[in-house]
Amino acid sequence: MAKPNYSFEKRQREIAKKKKQDEKDARKREARNAAKPAEPEPPASPSPEAPATSTTPVPPGPRVHRRVS
Repeated sequence: MAKPNYSFEKRQREIAKKKKQDEKDARKREARNAAKPAEPEPPASPSPEAPATSTTPVPPGPRVHRRVS
């Protein structure tokens, strides 16, 4: 009588599990992309009467961690 090849069966289960996970991830990606707008709206141009001010935020400086002894 032939003996069962458990490693083959295990590998097949792993492949099926990975395929199922990939399909789930693809569905999530599609849902995420459908929720996003296709193209972001262009920023509004300032009116010529408005004063010229910078609207870009200034990033904070580098974070410094110091040891307290």
